Amino acid sequence: MSHGAFGDKFGWSRTAVKSIPLLLTGLGMVVAWRAGMYNIGGEGQFVVGGVLGCVVAKAMLKAASLPPFLVTIGILAGCAVGGAVWAYLAGWLYVKRGVEVVISTILLNFVALQLLGWAVSGPLQEGKGQLPLTDLLPDAVMLPRFDRQTDLHAGVFLAIVMAFIVWGFLYFTKAGFRLRVVGDNAQVARANRIDAKRMQLVAMLISGALCGLAGGVEYTGTAGQLGSGFSQQWGFIGIPVALLGGLHPLLVMLSAGYFGALFAGSENLARFTPAGTTLIYVIQAAAVLGFVGVRALMRRKPLPTEAA
Repeated sequence: MSHGAFGDKFGWSRTAVKSIPLLLTGLGMVVAWRAGMYNIGGEGQFVVGGVLGCVVAKAMLKAASLPPFLVTIGILAGCAVGGAVWAYLAGWLYVKRGVEVVISTILLNFVALQLLGWAVSGPLQEGKGQLPLTDLLPDAVMLPRFDRQTDLHAGVFLAIVMAFIVWGFLYFTKAGFRLRVVGDNAQVARANRIDAKRMQLVAMLISGALCGLAGGVEYTGTAGQLGSGFSQQWGFIGIPVALLGGLHPLLVMLSAGYFGALFAGSENLARFTPAGTTLIYVIQAAAVLGFVGVRALMRRKPLPTEAA
């Protein structure tokens, strides 16, 4: 497994590529959960982001004389907007109608998958209309790659930059401080004249934008087209990535790298044993449970001793 993840440049490349969507979706979970909005809909936001990005790509590619890099930026921006709108819907249902975010985001995941299936078999289907796929993006529009022999692309830098931006936002801005206060205790936030509902909506917008951006990076970095298999559970796995990183943006980078190495190594392991693809989920579960257990022990306060 270690050789498949770090044994050569191909292993390092696989690890980095698989870490990118995990880092972005993990950051999305960090922002939402820090505000007390337990977003479980990263996968739906990832998918809807990809769908809207494909719509933007189709529209921009029809316009002649647009530089490829502008098309790429437009696709990524469209993906972020799609994810943000999808997450905002769940936030609005909570703030205005009292629908729990956990429930609405889970249900919206299924709606997003149905939307994807309809889009790739309908308005976004490839020109020949034979397969439930979209047209391939031109190579010039795809994110630049560092080596033609590997899949490593410039999205790795975008993900790292976003991690530092989220860190700066949460810990060095007034809005980030208010967001964390709302997550710690909404009543205290209201007592200090912080609009808790507004901050919760802002958190869902940012969270969804990050998950949608993950879909955009996957679309323009590796996939190049959408299909019914575009959903690869990155949004769901972003939750344990965020938890293992202690809901801290910089630690989530390490957590995403760890999970990315597990996925990359499991691909190599699967060539030698049929348990290769299954073992990864066992390791993931053990890592998260171990982390939760250690944190519980660290927070456990010793019982006061009676005076003799």
